[in-house]
Amino acid sequence: MSTPPPSTALHTQAGIGASVWFEPLLGLMVGTLGGMSADILLANPLHQGIWIGALFGLVFGRCFASRCTSPGAGLIWGVSCAFLLWVVFPAGMMPLLGRSTTMLRDARERFPELVAYLICLGLPVGMALGIYGGVHYSAHRPQFRWGRAVVAGGIAGVIAGLIFSRWMYEGNFFPLLAGMGQPQAGSTTVILHFGVALWIGATFGLLFQRDVRGYGSSMGWGLGYAILWWFLGQLTLLPIISRMPLDWSASKGADLFGSLVGHIIYGLILGVMYATFDRFWVRLFIQSDPLNRERGGPGFRFLRSIEWGALAGLAGGLVSSPVMLATGILPKVAGLDTSFSTLLGLLVHLFVSSLLGMSFGLLFRGEASSLGLGVSWGWLFGMIWWYLGPMTLLPLLLTGVCDWSPSAASALLPSLMGHLIYGAATALVFLLLERRYTRWLLLDRRTAARELRRLRPAGTPAPALWLFALGIGVLLPILLG
Repeated sequence: MSTPPPSTALHTQAGIGASVWFEPLLGLMVGTLGGMSADILLANPLHQGIWIGALFGLVFGRCFASRCTSPGAGLIWGVSCAFLLWVVFPAGMMPLLGRSTTMLRDARERFPELVAYLICLGLPVGMALGIYGGVHYSAHRPQFRWGRAVVAGGIAGVIAGLIFSRWMYEGNFFPLLAGMGQPQAGSTTVILHFGVALWIGATFGLLFQRDVRGYGSSMGWGLGYAILWWFLGQLTLLPIISRMPLDWSASKGADLFGSLVGHIIYGLILGVMYATFDRFWVRLFIQSDPLNRERGGPGFRFLRSIEWGALAGLAGGLVSSPVMLATGILPKVAGLDTSFSTLLGLLVHLFVSSLLGMSFGLLFRGEASSLGLGVSWGWLFGMIWWYLGPMTLLPLLLTGVCDWSPSAASALLPSLMGHLIYGAATALVFLLLERRYTRWLLLDRRTAARELRRLRPAGTPAPALWLFALGIGVLLPILLG
């Protein structure tokens, strides 16, 4: 092995040392400016937010800069750390130090600080370090394609915006424009709605092209990005554009809770559509090259995913059924009010659990390399189906309308725990089945490399996504309900 010249080694060490100091200093500078902006927007004394922002940027730049290898990775790590900071200190430590017995009320009173932490600290600090990391670590990342990101993301965003066409034209409901007050029905508002959808979809592709590996992870990133846009758009940018007073209170958030659920549904469909068009782009322009083409059996993998998912979903339904029974959800699942409604509800619950397990197998196969990572994806899957199922699809099937109000979400909170347990159990059983089969494939050298490429590698921003999406998705119905 050849030894590099001393001048090269010294240059490399100097570059590493400069990087170690530059990233914390960049975080310090951006965090200080963000803390100052938060103080101005919250009408707080300037010194209060400046030192919090400076400390946040310094610690984030020192501890998480190596994980911010792209603007999207930096963004999700930044907002997740800002959310954790709010949970630990304003919503946690401060009420305890003040010996308050009503932590939920105190958390609601500090909801404006949550918005400020996400928008003024986590977003700019994460994006700044992510942009720097995207340039600094570009040689170690997969190739980025601008056309693929913009075209696939833009088309996916517009198609995802079409899901609200019925409510837009009949009910004058524009979830992506709710922060502008009461929009007037007309072509201008519709064009603006799809313009916002196009922008969100295109930026989604630009930020997360390298992190999305399948339909399941794409749904997760779409969910997290849509929740962030609810804070950034509905609560911040749209009121500013409309020259309305900025209101970050919990009561304002409760008024816009229906828009939050709309954003979540939009983000989930955005993720699915982006994964579809992105995969089509890869098939058309990349894997059509004979040098990049791989042998495989997509039909066989499809059947395996369906089979394992059904078994895992059935196991998850059995594990979660005691919780669903104790909370009185099972009779409502069947939609009937008879003496046999509990038994019928259990049978319907197990049948639906198997169907949802099939979707988990198709969406999240290859996303987890360990049991702990699989359970985290399962929790996210369970929360997704809480918003899609009891909050949206089940009311539509039974009554023709859905209620996205905070009171409706509060009434359904007991079933959220059952959905989280179902998701974790389903993911655990599915991963055990998948790992047993994968070990057999790894024995053959011809298929080992291909199977390892399908697994999500370590070091991706997935843990930050779980923290932000799960934390916010579970907290807001409790906090605003």
